[in-house]
Amino acid sequence: MAREPRQYVNPVQRWLSGIDPTGLWLALFAFAGFWLNSWAVPLFDLDEGAFTAATREMFERGDFLMTYLDGAPRYDKPILIYWLQAASVSVFGWSEFALRLPSMLAASAWMLVVYRFVLEVCGSKDKALFAAGSLALSPVPGLIGHAATADALLNLLLALTLLDLWRWFESPSRKRLLLVYLWIGLGLLTKGPVAVALPVMVVLPFTLITRRWKDTLKAAFYLPGWLVMLAVFMPWAVALTLKDGGDFFRHFLLDHNVGRYSETMESHGGKLWYYLAALPLIVLPFAAWLPAVFKQAWHWKTEPRTLYLLLWFGVVFVLFSTSKTQLPHYLLYGCTPLFVLFGLHDDALGRRWLALLPAALFIALLCALPSLLPQFLPPAHRAYDRGIVDLIIESVRPSYYMACIGAAVILLLALIRPNVTPAMAALRGGLAVSLAVWCGVLPLLAAGQQVPVQQAAAVSQQLGLPVVAYRITMPSFSMYRGSVTPHRTPVTGEIAFTRKDRIADLAAETQRPQTVMFQSGGVALVRVE
Repeated sequence: MAREPRQYVNPVQRWLSGIDPTGLWLALFAFAGFWLNSWAVPLFDLDEGAFTAATREMFERGDFLMTYLDGAPRYDKPILIYWLQAASVSVFGWSEFALRLPSMLAASAWMLVVYRFVLEVCGSKDKALFAAGSLALSPVPGLIGHAATADALLNLLLALTLLDLWRWFESPSRKRLLLVYLWIGLGLLTKGPVAVALPVMVVLPFTLITRRWKDTLKAAFYLPGWLVMLAVFMPWAVALTLKDGGDFFRHFLLDHNVGRYSETMESHGGKLWYYLAALPLIVLPFAAWLPAVFKQAWHWKTEPRTLYLLLWFGVVFVLFSTSKTQLPHYLLYGCTPLFVLFGLHDDALGRRWLALLPAALFIALLCALPSLLPQFLPPAHRAYDRGIVDLIIESVRPSYYMACIGAAVILLLALIRPNVTPAMAALRGGLAVSLAVWCGVLPLLAAGQQVPVQQAAAVSQQLGLPVVAYRITMPSFSMYRGSVTPHRTPVTGEIAFTRKDRIADLAAETQRPQTVMFQSGGVALVRVE
């Protein structure tokens, strides 16, 4: 009897067939949302520059308990993110990628935490994938994932805390409660009181509505949990207090916690409607799901999980809407439940074009941006802003249009390809937005604002003269020149790093001749003769 010929199977095809496509999608979402081009652009001021310059100064001082920025104590944040950045550069060397690596890892873990929670709740990989993808591919979560700051780590820890608290309410266990207290302890070490205050502010109204006082009191007074939390936070807190007599916590709590809520800081004021307008932009490619998610509020009586998630969002929304200091990423503390609800209601939209509309409008705007910018030039007397915008216009390259065209092609394929659900189309729209933002917009903004600062730092190193910062706060300058930059008026023979619109003020104040040694964008190096 003749033997049938064996059918040949391509080894690569056989290998791919054994891989779970969900894992590939998750890896793609994390890379596109949090990692893409993170190595190719300089650090941004104010926040990235401040965090990384403070990390560099820790090494210079040999002090890993307290942070300093340009020689002055930095009271803004506790120590954990600085330790993680220090560990990263110790392994990988000083680079933008190494300094951003802790945030990229934290944001990727945040995405996986949301994926796992939705998978546990409903058992659907598709729904869990949509929840994770909507987080990773929304622009503001992507921004903090790309940034060498504490925000990605804090959002990861808040998500772990509040999702594990829900798991505790569903199925109480000592292990789960110990994890909650561990996450709170790490949150305290990352950004302070918000790690405790937010869970309390969410759980209290949930308990009041559902009357689950017994569970809440048991969790609140769990002694082993308190010991875990204190074991994480107190060694650093005690050591620092013994060193500085409590100065850090006095300034941190009063100025950077109470002060941020009661006073406008760093010109970041806002209005009651600020986050109402910001929310669709924060979740931009998936904004079409917002009405469907908020419609679930009608079912809060019969769905405690929905009540818990919407309370979580609502508490953060109200808290920061009434704050005197407002920034878009503050609302992210309450957006994890929205991404969870996006996943649980991934089938809420029936039309693919509607799911793609927010991404399409955004990418159309980006395609038109180079031709629109000249119409909105700042007036000549605003020399700093005008210098940045002029340089952005000059820096538009074919690579910008290639990123926008690539994004438009992805959108078009998502629209015309058959058998693609609205949710999967929106995820492709998110990939398109990520490509346009991280490979198009981000390098353009960096070219206008941050590349001149990086260049100024290099020039100041070559000149070999004393340098001070005159009426400018761009700490990435100190990071790139590898040295502390005092903030004061320069004296004869010193170089002033300053803004273009402050050069005349410098001349009037010093009453000395001066020579512009470098000028680009909105910044300059001026030598006092």
